[in-house]
Amino acid sequence: MVFLKKISPRRIRVRKSITAERYSQIGRLVNRDSLISLMLWLIFVVLCILIMSAYRTDRVKVFPISIIVILISLAAALYIYHYQKRMIKNHARISVLIGMFILLLASTRFVTAKLIDLQTEHTPYAWATGTAVITAIILTIAYNQRFAVGMSIFYCLLACFAAEPLRVDNQYQMMKIDLFIIMATGAFTCCMALREIRTRVKLLQVSALAGVIVFISAASLELFIPGKNTNRAFINAGFHAGITLAVGLIIQSLLPIIEKTFRIATSMTLLDYSDANQPLLKKLAMEAPGTFSHSLLIGSIAEAAAEAISRNGLLCRVGAYYHDIGKINKAHYFIENEIGSASRHKELSPTMSHLIIIGHVKDGIEMAREYGLPGVLRQFIETHHGTTVVEHFYNEAKKLTAKKSKKKSQNEPSESEFRYPGPKPRTKEAAIVMLADTVEGAVRSLTEVTPTKIDVVVHNMAMRRLQDGQFDECDLSLRELSQIETSISKTLAAHYHGRIAYPKAPDDPMETKSQPEKITQTSS
Repeated sequence: MVFLKKISPRRIRVRKSITAERYSQIGRLVNRDSLISLMLWLIFVVLCILIMSAYRTDRVKVFPISIIVILISLAAALYIYHYQKRMIKNHARISVLIGMFILLLASTRFVTAKLIDLQTEHTPYAWATGTAVITAIILTIAYNQRFAVGMSIFYCLLACFAAEPLRVDNQYQMMKIDLFIIMATGAFTCCMALREIRTRVKLLQVSALAGVIVFISAASLELFIPGKNTNRAFINAGFHAGITLAVGLIIQSLLPIIEKTFRIATSMTLLDYSDANQPLLKKLAMEAPGTFSHSLLIGSIAEAAAEAISRNGLLCRVGAYYHDIGKINKAHYFIENEIGSASRHKELSPTMSHLIIIGHVKDGIEMAREYGLPGVLRQFIETHHGTTVVEHFYNEAKKLTAKKSKKKSQNEPSESEFRYPGPKPRTKEAAIVMLADTVEGAVRSLTEVTPTKIDVVVHNMAMRRLQDGQFDECDLSLRELSQIETSISKTLAAHYHGRIAYPKAPDDPMETKSQPEKITQTSS
């Protein structure tokens, strides 16, 4: 019989493995972070339904609007899952995003209802356009253009229902699709025009451009309404454009609060931190001049490499300026600050020297917090060495152990004991600074610097970091790594270019043999 047919052991093992794999997939999906994110999503849906239901006398429409809100919210959640998956674990970010949406939707509902009750002469929907522009600008600043465009669409859909008129007559008759188009054009313009904020007038320029686009779209749509007065159509369009322009002024004044709320730093803020008169950079230049010079060079190398793969070059440059600030406390224990004096590590054991060297990472993080450095810059301090080995002192420890082992039995030091605590770079910009820092030190140690040798050193160091797993957490592709290598090699070759020795005048005394030979390889 079929039911008594014997099943092969191999098929049983396959079924068990498939079942175990399915359970593991379910376990990955259903975890603590996912459950908290689901609870936040439910809270958002409930609050949205309450907002849409406010000021309503006809409760019949509450149920269909609730269904629409659930569908839009579900689509937004799936969009976040695909394009900002890390937000599922960052509940603070989700809470801020939900709070912003709820606040703007509530203000849209309240302002629209009050303006309609007051029977204003002109359109009460202009504020809805303003909130859509606010959403687009804030999301572009906090995240990126693609994510801002997608989330702005979902906000515009919800705002259309939040701005639904409480009564429909000739004065306030406006189709939802018209309002959606007006809001979407303003939001899209802001998302596309606002790539980064490098100047203080950037937001005003973006809001002015969005205002012009909104005016054109609003006027065109208003003129489609039968029997619409032409003058009133242009006046209403002017209200939409005026609110859009006013939003730029509002966001400009609230920019520091937005940066602190989302824990970000705009390009304008990064430019402020790149100023050499910043207290921390000033202290670095005074107490560790060699490290300061090294940081400036790393900044130029990292910026060029980041731009080669279309990443944030300014962030790399400013992050490189601060990546070694922890060396300020013990500046003379680092070779770039010794300036001809004897190395202090000769009097220390390799283990003690290793502790001093890796300590500059922890000291740097503490100093960054003390001086209020943005979190986006602190990552470069934490990750510029990753979990790499302090090879010089690890090799010294092995040599010392080998000498002592001749007298008595002693275990060889473990490589893990001489590694930095990490973490590894989590962004491509942090990985670029790590590689630039490593390569610059290796090239500086060469006795004769040539473009060919630079290419070899850069490639070897990149492969060593790759094989050591230092780029595992930053999604750096091999193609991008190759482009970074090319850029770093080009920048270093330009820095260590050769120069012709200066000619001597006929009446100058001849150099004695005891004088050192002039170095013809100098930095630019």
